[in-house]
Amino acid sequence: MNTRNNSIYSLTDRPMETLLVSFIIICTMIIIACFMLNNVNAQLNIDSNNLFGNSTQQSTTKENQPFFGINMRGYYTSMPQLRDSFKSPLPNNYYETSFQTISKTHAIDHLRYRFYWESFVRNSTAFMNEIKQVANAADNYGIKIVYDNHQFHTSSWLNVERGTGFPIYLFNNSLLYDHDSGGAPKSVAAKTWWTNWWNNAIQVNGTDGWTLQLDFLKEIVSTVDKHPSTLGYEILSEPQVHNVDQWSKIGKYNTFITKELRKITNKTIIYSMNIPIDLKSEINVNAENLAKMSPQNKENVVFKFSLYGIPSDGYQKEKLQLFENASKIAGVPLYVGEWNNIKRVQTYNDKGDKVWEIDPTQSDMSQAEANTIVGNFKHIGIWGLAFWEWSFMPNETPNFNLVNVTYNNATGEGIIQPTKYYEIVKNAYQQLYGQPSERVFPIASSEYKPAE
Repeated sequence: MNTRNNSIYSLTDRPMETLLVSFIIICTMIIIACFMLNNVNAQLNIDSNNLFGNSTQQSTTKENQPFFGINMRGYYTSMPQLRDSFKSPLPNNYYETSFQTISKTHAIDHLRYRFYWESFVRNSTAFMNEIKQVANAADNYGIKIVYDNHQFHTSSWLNVERGTGFPIYLFNNSLLYDHDSGGAPKSVAAKTWWTNWWNNAIQVNGTDGWTLQLDFLKEIVSTVDKHPSTLGYEILSEPQVHNVDQWSKIGKYNTFITKELRKITNKTIIYSMNIPIDLKSEINVNAENLAKMSPQNKENVVFKFSLYGIPSDGYQKEKLQLFENASKIAGVPLYVGEWNNIKRVQTYNDKGDKVWEIDPTQSDMSQAEANTIVGNFKHIGIWGLAFWEWSFMPNETPNFNLVNVTYNNATGEGIIQPTKYYEIVKNAYQQLYGQPSERVFPIASSEYKPAE
């Protein structure tokens, strides 16, 4: 009886044991499959990241939208060596209020922050403190920064009234570079200086100018590169070209700077168009020559140009086509680092030279004009664009400043009020590229703790 019962128990229990074993095997297979699938997805993500580079590269959103920005001016970072302090003081709350205001406008995700080498030489401590203040404020408010090594009319040494850029110790030959002799492209002294610069023939105490400038840029990069807000660096804004043999020399210069900076940063590196952009000049301004300015290593490199007009026809249209063609030949994306709408009139400077100057009475920009300009940029496809500009200093050309600043003399604080042009720029970005809810914007990293 017991033997039979045991046999019956054994026979009836085996199917259950089989089912249990099968269930365990199936569950194990499912777990293994899920694990393998996760590994595949992770590898795909790694491959995708390798394909498109780090987060600072050419796409900000899953829609591949460009960066939308404005230019910003600082105080100590734009102080010339040979001019007194600015007539307009820097409000105590300038950066805090400015970044807070801009951060509320999701149509704007980055600033092109200009600084000058000679400003660093004038007061390096105040200069670097301001750079750190910008980086920290940008982190706090989730705004990206392009750090722009700017120059205008070469240097205050060559143009005391208007020039800012290269430090005066680079003009140590008074016979070649007469003081206040002019820093614009038509100046003989400027032509001589830039020619020597592209030949890397300017030296200070045995060190060449390119290396000296590299050391300065490395100071900037080492200070801000770890900040999540740092988007990239512009090598040198709008350098001058005076001879057809200088196009390739600029390429050699950009190659040198880019190669050395790549040792300490993987952020975007930007090289700039030249001036003058005279399509009929003897320096042969054409797409092929502009492309020669690009560095050899083009990974995460962008070509910046400026456009101050409506590119629907005439000269502005030809310029835009020129830059687009140069971008294609060089194989790098376009960055509209400066854009606005101005009118220039022909006049004469104090030396009797014929020049084109901005006419504040004729310069303006409507919403329709802004939409047309931005629409042309959208048509060709760009890496980013930045309107000129946001500044604590008033400008006689109304659309050349996005804010009005009034001061409280007792506290040193300023009331920073955006102008109608700020709304025009914001609306142009949104209307042409979508409402804020349709786009993704960078935010500050909660893991990064800025240095005290």
